[in-house]
Amino acid sequence: MSEMRRESPYPMVALELAQRLIMAYVAPLGVEEIDALASEGRVLAETLRALDPIPDVAKAAMDGYALRAGDGMAERRVVAELTAGGAAGQPLGPGMAARIMTGAPLPPGADAMIPVEQTEEHDGVLRITRQLAPGDYVHTIGQDVAACAVVLEQGQVLGAPEVGLLAMLGRSRARVYRKPRVAVLATGDEVYEPGRERPLGAVYDANRYALLAAVREAGGEPVDLGIARDSYAEQRAAILRGLALADVLITSGGVSMGTRDLIKPLLAELGTVHFGRVAFKPGKPTTFATVGTKLAFGLPGYPVSSLVSFELFVRPALRALQGDPRPARPHARVTLISVITPSLDRPEYQRVTIRLDGGRLLAHTTGGQGSSRLLSLLGANGLLLVPPAPTPYPVGAELEALLTGPLLG
Repeated sequence: MSEMRRESPYPMVALELAQRLIMAYVAPLGVEEIDALASEGRVLAETLRALDPIPDVAKAAMDGYALRAGDGMAERRVVAELTAGGAAGQPLGPGMAARIMTGAPLPPGADAMIPVEQTEEHDGVLRITRQLAPGDYVHTIGQDVAACAVVLEQGQVLGAPEVGLLAMLGRSRARVYRKPRVAVLATGDEVYEPGRERPLGAVYDANRYALLAAVREAGGEPVDLGIARDSYAEQRAAILRGLALADVLITSGGVSMGTRDLIKPLLAELGTVHFGRVAFKPGKPTTFATVGTKLAFGLPGYPVSSLVSFELFVRPALRALQGDPRPARPHARVTLISVITPSLDRPEYQRVTIRLDGGRLLAHTTGGQGSSRLLSLLGANGLLLVPPAPTPYPVGAELEALLTGPLLG
């Protein structure tokens, strides 16, 4: 029987240094061309300009009448009706007007339009109720987008407005950065698949499924490696399979000091371990390694430690791999509305709910902050950075927080 190690061979590194070490090995993956009209969530790998002005002809901004502003308040004779998608029609001479629908091109000679609510028409004769100036109620050429103007920049994360702009430019295909494939492996003799019978004292595999969901939320393509028992050969084979299938490997458990904690030795054998301990809570044994060009993260076995470590180390790497120029979550200064008890020796990320009230961001604890209490993440939309201190932080104190979700109202 192997003896337990009394001291880790890996020096403790500061959290900021650990994050810098990871990002030094991260670069956007290759580029692929996809359906532009279903590209939400992807990161654009090209800068797109408008080939033509938008709109490319002057158009009616509302339903009404196209006319010549220079005719003043005089009555006009209605000579045509123009609809969106139709031709501009015959030129308008002095004293003429044309019924026109929203989005229809103005006919030659017309330089303004008037909404139907500001007019009267009887027997083909139009009367208007106000004086017009050239350009009134008209979408002019290039009003929305000028010709050759940059519409979308490389590195733009595509959402609903951006997909709409791609469609507006007539683009059916777009070049985007490839999504990282991320293999997720759970380890441990005590870990069982949900839905199956488990012995007393064993646990269902919450970590793997939470991490697979977190990978999807971060834009990655998850690869489920299942559970590897505490066997050197079984874990080594699973790690090698994950590295062959994916760009990134995430393991859960097996990174502490026990005789069955095999992940660090395996990663050291197969590649280079860049750090094996981080000076923060929860998640001190978090490990980062590279195996060739592949990234490998050994996350702790406690559910909260696993997900918090994912947020701080893995998620920014996954966002950067897919070309996001701002891969980190936003930070904000928050005011405490509950007492926060710090650690004595390490900075700690505690789970909080953050709401906006009267221009201030107010943070409230989610309760017990134990590393095994996954309920502490339920409803949390922030991770509060709590510096070590000998006494609690009182209500009204201000601290930094990582915003992990929408602010509460």
